[in-house]
Amino acid sequence: MSDALPFLFGVHAHQPIGNFPAVVDDAVLRCYHPFLEVLERYPEFVFAFHSSGWLLAHIAEFHPATFELLRNMVARGQVELVGAGDKEPVLAAIPQIDRLEQLQSMSARLQAYFGQRPVGAWLTERVWDPAVVPALVDAEIRYVVVDDYHFLCAGLESQELGGFYRTEENGQAIDVFPISEALRYRLPFSQVTDAIAFLQEQAARQPGSAAIYFDDIEKFGLWPETYDWVYERGWLAQFIEAVLAAEQIQPLHFQAYRQAQRPRGMIYLPTVSYSEMNEWTLSPNVARVYDQFLQQERDAGRLDTRKALIRGGIWKGFLHRYPESNWMHKRMLQLSARFHALPKRLQSDTLRADLHAAQANDAYWHGLFGGIYLPHLRRAIHHHLTRLEAGLDQLRKRPPLCWEDVDLDGREECFYHDAETQIILHLPYASIQEWNHYPSAHDFGDTLARRDEAYYDKIRQGESAEAAEHEGGIASAHDRISFKTAIHSEDLVFDELPCQSFIDTVDGKAIGYQAVTGTAKNPQFRGQLGSGQIDKAFALQRGQLSVRYAGTRAGDEVAPELRTRLYLAMPSCDGPAGCLSVDDRVVGGFAAELSGLAQRFCLDDAVLGGRVEIHFSTPVQWQAWPQRTVSQSEAGFEKIMQAWVLEWIWEWAGKSFAESVTVQVIRS
Repeated sequence: MSDALPFLFGVHAHQPIGNFPAVVDDAVLRCYHPFLEVLERYPEFVFAFHSSGWLLAHIAEFHPATFELLRNMVARGQVELVGAGDKEPVLAAIPQIDRLEQLQSMSARLQAYFGQRPVGAWLTERVWDPAVVPALVDAEIRYVVVDDYHFLCAGLESQELGGFYRTEENGQAIDVFPISEALRYRLPFSQVTDAIAFLQEQAARQPGSAAIYFDDIEKFGLWPETYDWVYERGWLAQFIEAVLAAEQIQPLHFQAYRQAQRPRGMIYLPTVSYSEMNEWTLSPNVARVYDQFLQQERDAGRLDTRKALIRGGIWKGFLHRYPESNWMHKRMLQLSARFHALPKRLQSDTLRADLHAAQANDAYWHGLFGGIYLPHLRRAIHHHLTRLEAGLDQLRKRPPLCWEDVDLDGREECFYHDAETQIILHLPYASIQEWNHYPSAHDFGDTLARRDEAYYDKIRQGESAEAAEHEGGIASAHDRISFKTAIHSEDLVFDELPCQSFIDTVDGKAIGYQAVTGTAKNPQFRGQLGSGQIDKAFALQRGQLSVRYAGTRAGDEVAPELRTRLYLAMPSCDGPAGCLSVDDRVVGGFAAELSGLAQRFCLDDAVLGGRVEIHFSTPVQWQAWPQRTVSQSEAGFEKIMQAWVLEWIWEWAGKSFAESVTVQVIRS
């Protein structure tokens, strides 16, 4: 019917780089394949499909039946492929040249796999910034999809939506489609009859408009309860059949609709993402106030009309909230600049692939889906950064010792490396910010501090009951409260100091250091301790790190206890692949809480494919424990091990003090 409501339906499939293969394979079996299998039975139900490049490559290699299913649906015209950055970066967070290359890489991948180049693009996490428009246009992308919330924040009213608008940046124009939030929350969680009624009401209420849906495909099988609801109880097939049976609804491709219609006008969207993201990026106390204000407006029946005026933060706020995220991001920018400074003939596909993989969005932020709290995702970023840096060093060597303010905190960091190892030292504590082992492409300094989160309030209040079903449907992951692991009040503690190795404390107060300048070829630092001083020097030799302390003090002062910690991000975390030995005696795994007097430690890690050996110049009193954080995901709250922590005490009895420790990574 010519007056039917165009129904533009799209799904976005993504798994983080670094995710466990079994998790990705389970997603294919419980979501991606059954979804495509159902839709394949209804060729007249046309839809848009986007998958991140890494996931698409995994499916092509390990799930050929699923890949062929999609390819056949593309070939017969049922599926419109939608592009994006190949490794699923937030385009607004990466350099312009990388935006263009990521977009072009994804388009080339789709052309090679399916013979179709995308005209539209999915913006990762719907993060809009007008600065991305030039790269999109230069990559021959003609439209993008964002939330209707973006348009409301720009001053439009809800009745003005239901079609696409045109925007521009520096004279380069692109079309933008508003995704319906009301549809996002209904599909697939409401009853089919309710979803169809909503579409029919829009057709009657807004003639000439389009119903626009584009959201995570994982809602159709991977979110809690959804596999049973969508497939075993038949929601998806019933919904498609109901859409096709409704004369007032006409499934249509985004590009076909765009070619048949004119834009509704010009629009300039603010820098914004979806409304939940805008809340997650806020600092905890501000997020609490924000949530209270939203609830106040909701209770008063004003939220729908005022929501766009209550905007929250922007995605880049995560770089402020989490220093660990900011560090990864600024290291990525640093290495991107080094890569693009190379002559074109030296910019290999291998180096570019590592750079693009290090720009994958998932580990840089945290909301409902784990993100930066998941060590295997962060370690994938650091893995690619470490490989990229090693490759760049092969082409253009760096001095073994140099200083640069990478994280833009106003202090220069010290970069010190040899052929096997690099440590990056951070002031004022002369602590290790990053600890790269090049042969294993691993950062042993990759951990995460415990900090406050607004959702801890739900844990403290003991709200462990599952959310009730919504009007005969099922609860969205946004509305569920559940626990994957037991969490207690003592788990919700916060770190006052960064979780970096070789922060030295006396009586609970950290010692501040200054760099000792001179002709030394290794980093040296000096700090004040009472009327005396303490020197700390780092040295690398064939991958072995030595840290030497020397100090002097007045003899009549109280003898201090110098406490120092190591935070080692072991790949196996608290899994069975880790084994800790103390003075050649096996004492347990990395999650064991232990203490004693010892001189030698050995951490065997099968995931690493080697071990870390620690040797003190004299026996020390020590204690070890796992660094654990508390995070949320769509499956519930959970505790996650971030690093193995070793704390030791050096007694300073006389006027002078001299101790040392060595750490070495040994590959099997």
